[in-house]
Amino acid sequence: MHKKIEQIQRLESPPKVLKGLYKRNELDKFLKLYNDLPITVHNKKQNVVKKRWLKNFNKELEHLFSERLKNEIGDFKMDNLKDDKGEDILGLFQESYNPIGLHVDAGFNSDEIIYKQTLIPLSSKGSTVIFKNKFYGNSTNFTIDENELKIKKLGYGQNLRSSAHLKMYEKKPFDRSQYEKYLKHENINNLAGLEIDLVYEWEEGSMLIFDRTRLHCSSCIIDGKKIGLTTFTKK
Repeated sequence: MHKKIEQIQRLESPPKVLKGLYKRNELDKFLKLYNDLPITVHNKKQNVVKKRWLKNFNKELEHLFSERLKNEIGDFKMDNLKDDKGEDILGLFQESYNPIGLHVDAGFNSDEIIYKQTLIPLSSKGSTVIFKNKFYGNSTNFTIDENELKIKKLGYGQNLRSSAHLKMYEKKPFDRSQYEKYLKHENINNLAGLEIDLVYEWEEGSMLIFDRTRLHCSSCIIDGKKIGLTTFTKK
């Protein structure tokens, strides 16, 4: 569990969607950056390609992103993993062909004060589900899959696997109509006790900002593939 939960909670706020934040030519620069970056992970099981946003790879975009985010959330620090050379990784591009499951991006250092994370869609089709439920441990994939729960040997920057969320919230069955519309890729029993706060419908030029303590996942709505850029901040 995080050691500074009270400080983290004081910084929490409802999810925010900023429309029209980026112009078409700026999105094209992000897409060019994505295409130029080397592949970090090609997870064939999840059918997802991940690329790290490497620091100093495009200083113009670094400045653009930082200034616009600062205007919305105030002062922050990027919560960066490191690459193989020890350099900061500013964020993560993901090209997904299947929905990403239920998880929380709460970081890997329990001493830090985690803050906000962002999502910038670089394709128009898709949506992200943000739940009202919060978790104050480290970054975790939530599952009831026994094979996933057996995975204990994790590499640097990999999420823990856990079913602890099922013991943290009320055992209220998940809303069936919302399940059929957005979350058919999940086992409905894995969603017990969860309540949707926001379904962010992807729109190019927009950005989603939400607390890193929030449980979230992709919806099942994908048209072939989707590409997005995720970043993480701390205080």
